[in-house]
Amino acid sequence: MNHEMRLHPEPFELIKGGTKTIEMRLYDEKRRQIREGDIITFTNRQTNEEIKTKVIKLHIYPCFQELYKHFDKISLGYNEDETPNHEDMDIYYSKEKQKKYGVVGIEVKIINK
Repeated sequence: MNHEMRLHPEPFELIKGGTKTIEMRLYDEKRRQIREGDIITFTNRQTNEEIKTKVIKLHIYPCFQELYKHFDKISLGYNEDETPNHEDMDIYYSKEKQKKYGVVGIEVKIINK
């Protein structure tokens, strides 16, 4: 199955470059349709550039705090000089929604650039 997701320029470039391998999302109805082996086309919100990735694994957690404990900061999209903070995800998804749906770390591998 093919899925489409839009990304801000910075995480888009990190996935494109192969360093960000975990895309973090709310595990809502839309993301529950994703399966290992599926294709996700990410679109840069500013340039509309697209990259295709293959879903390697789904990592499901009750909240981003738990998800962050299991991955290194580079794979989550942080730079070497940054300190990862799970609360960064609260900008996108409220704690209430995290509690209701849980969260997913979608492990991806780029298949074209």
